[in-house]
Amino acid sequence: MPGRILTRLLIHEPRMRWPIPADLADKVRGRVVLECARRGKYLLIHFENGVQIVHLGMSGSLRRVPLGEPRRKHDHVEWLFDDARFLLHDPRRFGAVLWHDTADGPIARHPLLSSLGVEPLDPEFTSALLHAGLKGRTQSIKSALLAGQIVVGVGNIYASEALFRAGINPKAAAGSLSAARCERLAQSVRQTLREALESGGSTLRDYVDASGEPGAYFTLHAAVYDREHQPCKTCGTPIQRIVQGQRATYYCPRCQRR
Repeated sequence: MPGRILTRLLIHEPRMRWPIPADLADKVRGRVVLECARRGKYLLIHFENGVQIVHLGMSGSLRRVPLGEPRRKHDHVEWLFDDARFLLHDPRRFGAVLWHDTADGPIARHPLLSSLGVEPLDPEFTSALLHAGLKGRTQSIKSALLAGQIVVGVGNIYASEALFRAGINPKAAAGSLSAARCERLAQSVRQTLREALESGGSTLRDYVDASGEPGAYFTLHAAVYDREHQPCKTCGTPIQRIVQGQRATYYCPRCQRR
C-alpha cells in the first residue's frame, strides 16, 4: 500500500466491533498511503489527513487478492488501488476499522493505543522495565503478560511458552518476581517471539497471512501449549492445563515450580 493512491474504500458491512465511520470512504478516497505500521494488534494505515486504525479481531484477516476475484462471504471492507486490492475478512465482526484525524494529534494519543505497553522486540523492553511494571501486582504473571499494559504482543500461546522457558509458574503473583526472574522472562519472551516469527507464526484454526496461507508452524514445536497430559520435553512430567482469565494455560508442574 505505501506510496499508492487509494482509489476507493468500499464498506460492505459497517457493523463491526465499533461502527465504521459513515464518512470514512470520503476521507481517504484519492489519498496517498504514506506508511503502514503497527502498534500492538492495531494495523495503522497513514494518510496525510489521518490514520486508519484496523484491528482483525479474533479471527479476521487482511489479504491481498486479484482485482477480479469474487468477494467472499464476510469480506466486509475493500481497499482498491489501480493495481492492487485488499479485503478485510471477519466472520465474527470482532475487528474494527476506525479513523484518527491529524487534527486530533499524534496517533499514539488515541484512546485505543495510549495505554499499550512497549513492544517486546523493541530495545525499550528490558528486564528492569518488566520488573518495575510488575511491582505490587497481585494478579498472576500469566494474566499480567496478557494484559498488554507492560508489554504488548505476548499472546496466550507465547505467554505459556515463555513462562516455561523461564521456569516460572504461570500462577505466581506478578509482583513476587525477583529482578533475576524478570531477566529470564524478558529473554524468554524475546526468544519465543523471534522463533515464532521465523517459523511463520502460530494458529489454532483460522489464522492466515497476507496471501491467505495458514501459520501453524510454531505450534508444532511448542514445548507446553496444547500438550495436556503429554510428557514434558525436559523432565517427562505430564503437562497440566488450567484456565486463567478464561484462557487456557499449559505448564510443567516440575520445571515451573512457584
